[in-house]
Amino acid sequence: MEIYLDANATTHVLPQALEAAAAAMEQNFGNPSSTHTAGLKARALLDDVRARARRILGAGTGHLMFTSGATEGIQTAVLSALMSLKAAREQGASMEPLLLYGATEHKAVPAALHHWNRILGLDLEIIAIPVDRDGRHDLVWLAERAPRAGLVCTMAANNETGVISDLDGIERALRGSKALWLVDGVQALGKISLNLGSRAIDYAPFSGHKLYAPKGVGMLYVREGAPFTPLLTGGGQEGDLRSGTENMVGIAALGAVFKALEERDSFKPADVLAGFRTRLCAALKDAFPSLRFNAPLEMCLPTTINFCVEGVNTKVLLDLFDAAGIRVSGGSACSAAKAKPSDVLEAMGLSAWQASNAVRLSFGPAESVETIEVACQKIRSCGQALRATGLPTGFNGVDEDTPLVTRYVVDGSCCYLICSPTSDHCVVIDPLPELSKTIAQQIASRGRTLAAVLDTHSHADHASSAPQLWAETHQSPDTDAELDALGWPIGQSSIAIGDYRIARMATPGHTSDAVALLLLRGERVLAAFVGDTVMPGALGRSDFPVSLPLEFCPTLRQLDAQLGRDTLLYPGHDYDNRHATTLGIEYGAQPLVAAALDGRLTPAEFAQQKAALEASIARTEYNTIACGARVEPCTQVESVAASREAVAEMLTGDASAVLVDVRELYEQRVDSEHCFASHPIQSVPVPNVVSAIPGWLALPLEQPIIFFCRSGNRSTQVARALRRLGRTNAWSLVGGLALQQSLPVADAVAHA
Repeated sequence: MEIYLDANATTHVLPQALEAAAAAMEQNFGNPSSTHTAGLKARALLDDVRARARRILGAGTGHLMFTSGATEGIQTAVLSALMSLKAAREQGASMEPLLLYGATEHKAVPAALHHWNRILGLDLEIIAIPVDRDGRHDLVWLAERAPRAGLVCTMAANNETGVISDLDGIERALRGSKALWLVDGVQALGKISLNLGSRAIDYAPFSGHKLYAPKGVGMLYVREGAPFTPLLTGGGQEGDLRSGTENMVGIAALGAVFKALEERDSFKPADVLAGFRTRLCAALKDAFPSLRFNAPLEMCLPTTINFCVEGVNTKVLLDLFDAAGIRVSGGSACSAAKAKPSDVLEAMGLSAWQASNAVRLSFGPAESVETIEVACQKIRSCGQALRATGLPTGFNGVDEDTPLVTRYVVDGSCCYLICSPTSDHCVVIDPLPELSKTIAQQIASRGRTLAAVLDTHSHADHASSAPQLWAETHQSPDTDAELDALGWPIGQSSIAIGDYRIARMATPGHTSDAVALLLLRGERVLAAFVGDTVMPGALGRSDFPVSLPLEFCPTLRQLDAQLGRDTLLYPGHDYDNRHATTLGIEYGAQPLVAAALDGRLTPAEFAQQKAALEASIARTEYNTIACGARVEPCTQVESVAASREAVAEMLTGDASAVLVDVRELYEQRVDSEHCFASHPIQSVPVPNVVSAIPGWLALPLEQPIIFFCRSGNRSTQVARALRRLGRTNAWSLVGGLALQQSLPVADAVAHA
């Protein structure tokens, strides 16, 4: 059963709305501008929906026009307001007005302000109205600037946090001001009373798909007498306010929603919705003891919960919920695909960690009690899954085998946890401050003793977080030797971790103190953690003040002589999710590496050519310092996608395919029934891929390896990484489990 708890992003369409839409297409399909009977019927429907909307919104004598949605409404309102300000300027207005918008506003509003301010050539000052820790506007600040304001834009209720604005307080702050006032009513519709006609609101946009109507239909309220400039002109529809043949299908569906809302058919009263929220909050707190709510519930819509869980990032929670069949989001759906902190939570003054790791749970006012009950059960099961994998604070009871190497990645930076399978010792390489709590929790939940925390080099963008990690684990180095700046025991040749040991070799170049940390079993080097000396498709930059560019070429040759070209190299940065590389691969991918290893360049020539590559290194997509210049283009031309039918063929072929589930263990625990459940499966979550790579590379080349995950993104990255390492028969299930759940692979196998 899918539990959809992302209603602030969009909602399903009410059955009544579906019926009304179908009737508008099949029966009442006339053009409301036509004067014949079919047109008159359509016009009557249009007028009826508008009348219902007017009653629901308390719109009084204001204009209500149908639009394609809130974005169009916002654009129309901003254009109208700014055109009136432009006219005032042309008539010799003495003051240049301010354009003010709430700091927690949906990005469509500031985007529209900047767009039309530039298009109209006004060049007016645009300022965000600050909010307090609760997410409400600073009314004192607003009142001080109200006399100079030309347009003020605020929300009725926030889309991310659900915080309800103090509209009466804002109106008082604007009293006496000539400013026009735009109120985004999208999230308020059907949840709180707006009474537009009794307030000094000039413009209020709404969107149908946030309240059980289809996408592509909305409304804009314009107070009678407020300045207006049509965004769309043409046939003169909507009283010449918005031209274009009306979306009668969407309007009919919206009318059915309004009818249900007026008659309280399907829609729950506020106290019932608040009860739903209380039950969901209780389930969340049971599941995640370290949960924090990011906004005060008593100030929020009863249908919205914004929270974070200490020690667990957003991606973990979203993947976990999605695997359990619960659909939630990490904030505004419009920004969900972009890896950046929430502007809304930052404006509220929340910590960077909270702003980057928030989860929004939202349901609609027509939600059923049965859905809430199942949601609570599933949420608690998500907590149980995390307990079993030892992620959040206080969770114990790990029963999974610990891989030799686990890799963590933050904005392209890599950190490694090495755990011996034959002892309780572990080592952390290149610790990251963002991961101290997470890794400490992993170490504690597995009953591990931290033998060492090692850096491969001093870092340009942060000091070593080794002291922070030691403090989080409540442990101390188990050695009498003094530690150097990189955490290595001075005078010690290696660090033992069960049957394995860590040795090191100097690799100056990227920095003067750079080292490669070698993972050995006996005398055999299994892998080398090379920091930023060699990265997949790149070399670490050597233009820092602490770099030794003339030593870089000799370092590459030393790695070649001591490790050879087939030893797996694990980098300190991996911007393209390639997991590992070898000198042999980089020899073929990077001309500069080939020239260095072939002896065709002197160290000085190598340094000169490398400096040319680094002359204009841009910051990374995460807005962090790029620690290397890409030499090999990161374009991926070869497809690794395997359809359901192709997977079926590989599973029944001569060389039995290997199936690998790269989802996290907590995802697998809450979603063990899927299209591959009847086949032998390797469970290798993405952080453990580095441990599994040697085994996969040892398989016969003709044996296919098929990776799958929830959406196909992670499995595609792993398949491409393996192909780059020479494993040409690596594949990814196209679309992941999300698109395959209704298409059982077992059926395709039987068919094949």
